[in-house]
Amino acid sequence: MTTFPSVSATVTDPTVQQVRHLVSIRDLTDGDLYSIVARGAAFAAGECGSPLAGQVAGVYFLKTSTRTRTAFTSAALRLGAGVIQYGPQDLQTNTGETSEDTGRVLSGMLDVLVARTAGDPAELRAWSAQNRMAVLNAMSAEEHPTQALTDLTTLLRQFGRIEGLRLLYLGEANNTATALALALTRFPGVELELRTPPGYGLPAQILADATRQAGISGASIVERCHMSDLPGDLDAIYTTRWQTTGTVKPDPDWRQVFAPFRVEQELWRHSPNAVFLHDLPAHRGEEVTSEVLDGPASIAFGQAENKLYSAMAVLEWCRSRAGGTTR
Repeated sequence: MTTFPSVSATVTDPTVQQVRHLVSIRDLTDGDLYSIVARGAAFAAGECGSPLAGQVAGVYFLKTSTRTRTAFTSAALRLGAGVIQYGPQDLQTNTGETSEDTGRVLSGMLDVLVARTAGDPAELRAWSAQNRMAVLNAMSAEEHPTQALTDLTTLLRQFGRIEGLRLLYLGEANNTATALALALTRFPGVELELRTPPGYGLPAQILADATRQAGISGASIVERCHMSDLPGDLDAIYTTRWQTTGTVKPDPDWRQVFAPFRVEQELWRHSPNAVFLHDLPAHRGEEVTSEVLDGPASIAFGQAENKLYSAMAVLEWCRSRAGGTTR
């Protein structure tokens, strides 16, 4: 009779929290946020290692992606993990399996799942209803938290600090703007002003939460729906494309409403030292002119590269136990 060795020491205790999920910036403490951003900058400076050696990351994208999908795939490989890619038709959720059941099954085989759904974040929460596999939101309809981490990493690398920076965001307050507002208002002295087309501003609860956070940290956030009396002496001007993945504008004349919010060179007249940020892809001539995107103020393509470094930082963080070390 074959005698099998005891496996009791390797069985996962379901009561022990072994991973950390990132569905929203709200899931991060201030300490988490600061450390992830700083770690991203450290990875950009050349630090690496293989903290995810022997682990497996699933990358599940229901929507198109150039930067985020490549960044997380490359980040996992660089940190020593294997990668399994899933497309829109690859999981049994298409045939009626619940998200909770899918999460339980995948958690026995994967260490982290990076998912872009462009849908309700409730699905991501359902997948994260287990404590073996980390779940990372690579973009939902409401929020794009890993983009905000990329943006903060970019600002830290550019200025050596985030505290006290003055930023102007132009255009629709989409999922990128939501995450950015929730993240930037954690930093003392930050002044964030959003200029958004009428009817396309931040959700009321997001603005309230960001305003509350700003009151605690000493930051400020203001949203206005016109382009008059713009602030000067800015450190950064940020925009995103007007047609976010997975969304449709209800107003057939929305382009006319958005047109005044285009980023043009004139904006630098009162902020000559400001850098230009864009989460890409850009629709040249729509939300930004080529003159700006390719101009000396633009750091948008460096910002895109920083997605790799912030993805490395997030993957490392999510696979670390609270108060412990990587499994």
